Parts: sequence; structure tokens; C-alpha cells
Amino acid sequence: MAPPAIPERNWVNIQWLARLRWAQIAGQAATVLVGQFLLDGALPITALLLVISIGLVSNLGLELYFFGDRRREGAPSRTVHEWQIACVMMLDIAILTGLLYLTGGPHNPFGFLYLVQIALATVLLRAVWTWMLVALSFVAFGVLLASDRAFTIPDQSRAIGMWVALGVASAFVVYFLRRITGALAERETELTEARGLAARQERLASLATMAAGAAHELSTPLGTVALAAKELERALLKTADPELAADARLIREEVGRCRAILDQMQLGAGTVGESLAPCTVGELLVEAMVGIREAPTVHRDVPGDVLKSALRLPPRAVSQALRSLVTNAQDASPPNTTVVVLVRLEGVALTITIRDRGPGIPAEVLARIGEPFFTTKAPGRGMGLGLFLARAVIEGVGGSLQIHASAGGGTEVHVRLPTDVSPREPTRSSRSEESPRPSVVSKPA
Repeated sequence: MAPPAIPERNWVNIQWLARLRWAQIAGQAATVLVGQFLLDGALPITALLLVISIGLVSNLGLELYFFGDRRREGAPSRTVHEWQIACVMMLDIAILTGLLYLTGGPHNPFGFLYLVQIALATVLLRAVWTWMLVALSFVAFGVLLASDRAFTIPDQSRAIGMWVALGVASAFVVYFLRRITGALAERETELTEARGLAARQERLASLATMAAGAAHELSTPLGTVALAAKELERALLKTADPELAADARLIREEVGRCRAILDQMQLGAGTVGESLAPCTVGELLVEAMVGIREAPTVHRDVPGDVLKSALRLPPRAVSQALRSLVTNAQDASPPNTTVVVLVRLEGVALTITIRDRGPGIPAEVLARIGEPFFTTKAPGRGMGLGLFLARAVIEGVGGSLQIHASAGGGTEVHVRLPTDVSPREPTRSSRSEESPRPSVVSKPA
């Protein structure tokens, strides 16, 4: 029987709770030792260290129980339940109560550290567990009030204790509030990127439907118009009327252009849903260069070992996306220049940089370039779908596309593709929440 899924939230929470408890144990030990010095040995040091050792041993057990095989790519060996996190926090409240009981009870200035535990519970746990911890803290402090032990704390030491307690509580509250704010901002960034990708994929799917319907509905009338224009051209040539014959030839050419546009739309959008297939980097590049013009020339800078590297992705869709980017670079470059395609392998990612020698992209155009049917090319040279389709395909397989000005003039297009886009079993990484997810910057050219 397969083990149950481990919620990412609980797994991250237990990691951070364990780290916080180490800091908490160190702070408790330091406070007890400093207090013993300030109070000239009046504290029950043995009992206090025994209570702190309960937290130390419990955290060691927590680390071994949940993180004993962390070396196995950060994958936990046990399911993390929310009730386990709540029980650990209940133990922390009990330890805090024991320390307060031995050092002045309700008169100890560190008593409002209960609020830190409650604030932490609000972040880590659902409402039902949080309210249970609130109730436990309330009962624990009530016990301190009921069993008030006579323990004289000098006014100067009490003031220092209140000052240190205020600093500790404030630091913990600010730290976790900042973490919450950062996590929410990161989550919002991820949601924005996901919404943008979903919108582009939806447009791509709509384009596929539109292209299929248009190709089906228009193929017959366009074929009829082309045939009639050809017959008309022949008839006009017999009557020695070259001007009208040229008009008939123009009609045929425009009909051919319409059919080419439909074919481009159908081929570009038809890559939606293409199945994965194994190939090498060299095979992908060869397929991407099919149909590329001879001028400007395209120079490929690819190490020999990278050419033989294995890939698993939708090859027709990705190669067509790369072909579109190379063609755009050729369109932007003068005929006597060279378009450079630089390919490198970086771990499990394939990076492709396409450099042109064109005039670059005006800032006022960047905001719209990449939208479907928006183009800066002359009429008849493009219809504004190439970059839109390329970006949709690349991001659809988990890659990224970035565009910026090249240092030597022109534009650089950076494509980053995973070498294997097959679905994998999700694993929990041991990275901290402070490591933000890399954002995808997509600036179409």
C-alpha cells in the first residue's frame, strides 16, 4: 500500500518549527544562566535545566523522527499531520509554564511569551487547533496564579527581564509577520504567473479551434477562386491583355497567401496536445532549422556532447517554436549578417540563446509585441502569431522565454527548456521558504 500524500504546508511547518525550537531552547538556557548570575544563584538551576532538557530531548526526537533520512533528496519518510504540530506546540507551552513556575510564576516578565506561542499557532495551524492552544495557555497561566510561589525578584532584575522579554517577543512576532508577508507576496507572484500562462494556453486552444474551422470552411472556396483565377489568366493571355492577366495572377498569388496563412495557423496551433517523444538536442535543432532561409546565415554554437544529449518533450511543437524565433531573428537582421544560435546544457535544463543584428525593439512596442495578431512587420511579412505561439509552447512545457537588448546591438532571445517534461512523483524539497521560486520574465520580441 502506497504511503499517504504529505501536505507540503505541514512538511514546511514542521521544518520551521524544529528550527524555531532550537533557537527557543538556546534562548531559554541563556536566559536562565544570565538570570542565575544576576540573582546571585537564587534560581533553582537544576530544576530549570531539567525542564529545558525536556525541550532539547523532544526536539532531537522530532528531528530523528521526521528528518532521519533527509539525505534522500529531501523526501520525508513519515506523514506530517497537523495534530503532531499541535502536540509539539502544546509541549512548548507546558515547558514555558514549568519555567515560569520555577521563576516567579505570574510575576515573571517572560509570562507574555504565551502570546508568541499563540501567534505562531495562528500561522501554522487551523483555527480549531489554535483555539485549543489559546485555551491551554489560559489554563496554564491560571495554574500559575493559583499556585503563586514566593520568589523575590529585585526591581532592577525585573526591569531587565521585562526589557529582554519585550525584545524577544517583538523579534519573534516581527519575524513571523515578515515571513507571512513574504510568503503571501511569493504566492501572489506565482498565481499571477499561473494566470498569465493559463490565459495564453486558453488563447492557444482557441486559436487551434479557429484555425481548424477556418481551414475546413475556406479550403474549398479558396481552391475554387484559385482555379477560376488560373483559367481567367489563361484566357486573358490568349486575348493579349497582359494587364488583366497580371491582375488574375495577383488574385492567384493572394489566394495562395491566404492558404499559407491558414496552414501556418493550423500547424502552429496544432501542436497543442502533442505527445512526448525522446530525441537528442541535435535532432531537435535539425528539425528547427528546416525551412530556414539561407540569408542571413545561421551559425550554431553547440558543443559536441550537448548535441548527443537526450531530451523528452513534444519535438514538433518545440522545434517549430524555435524555428519561429530564428526566423524572427533573420527578419530583423540585415542580409549580410549572421544570426547566432548558442546552445548549452545546464543541469536538467537546455538553454538556447538566439542573437540577431537588427535595430532592437523600441520600448513603446515591447508592451504589445507578442499579442496574437500584433506585428511590426510590413504587410504580407507576418501576422503576429509566431512569437505568441512560440512563447505559449515553451512555457507550456515548463520552460521560459526572455528577451533583452544584446550588448553588441540587436536583440537576444533566451529560451530555457527542461530536458524531460514527463510528469514525476512530487517530492518535498528541503529548501526553506525563504528561497523564492524563480519568476519567469517573458518579454516578446
